[in-house]
Amino acid sequence: MVRLDKLVSYCDELLSVAKFHDYAPNGLQVEGRADITRLVTGVTACQALIDAAINVNADAILVHHGFFWKGEDPVVTGLKRRRLGALIENNISLIAYHLPLDAHATLGNNAELARILGLVVEGRFGRDEEDGLAMYGRLLKPLSAQGFKAHLCRALGRDPLHIGAGSDEIVRVGWCTGAAQGYIEAASRLGVQAFISGEVSEHTTHFARESGIHYFAAGHHATERYGVQALGEQLAHQFGLEHIFIDVDNPV
Repeated sequence: MVRLDKLVSYCDELLSVAKFHDYAPNGLQVEGRADITRLVTGVTACQALIDAAINVNADAILVHHGFFWKGEDPVVTGLKRRRLGALIENNISLIAYHLPLDAHATLGNNAELARILGLVVEGRFGRDEEDGLAMYGRLLKPLSAQGFKAHLCRALGRDPLHIGAGSDEIVRVGWCTGAAQGYIEAASRLGVQAFISGEVSEHTTHFARESGIHYFAAGHHATERYGVQALGEQLAHQFGLEHIFIDVDNPV
């Protein structure tokens, strides 16, 4: 068991939350009971995850995609009322980490994606000098474009969308989980043969084709399942908590 405030302070420091200018508040978003014994983790604080956490008598939910995003309607009605109401009525805390969980060197989504795919990390990059969310590295052995697509499918349980007409041999790879397709331009300047993210935009197709780089849209949810699990396991080990990861299927 651990006090809620101690758990959140530990996560805030571990993930260097103060360094990030994010689109939503990182850390405690909804306060529940003061003592935490059972922690549920998941990718997104949707109603299905909240209901599942209630069913297993969770004390807190830790997610990558929480609430209160910049630009959203601030009124508490409809699904927002139902989600918040379920948390408050059941005295369950909601804790969320967005960019800090993408970026962490060992527990983050990008680091965990590298582990899942067997990629050797060589460094970080971003769309500007201050942005280092993305990673680049290499495969242990070269794969063809189709072979790499099959590898992604096996590792992530999802058939990725493959765009591009570059070299058929892939050795060097860049990646950034979630909706980071815009990083493909910075990735191409590193000389990688392939770039992986979760989603795809209309212009991504043309850039990949014209730049000779393979782009793999492997799913926003599918690429971001692993950081929150790693953080949950770290917290379970650190504080002796019961940790349950609940995967709410999302095809996007």
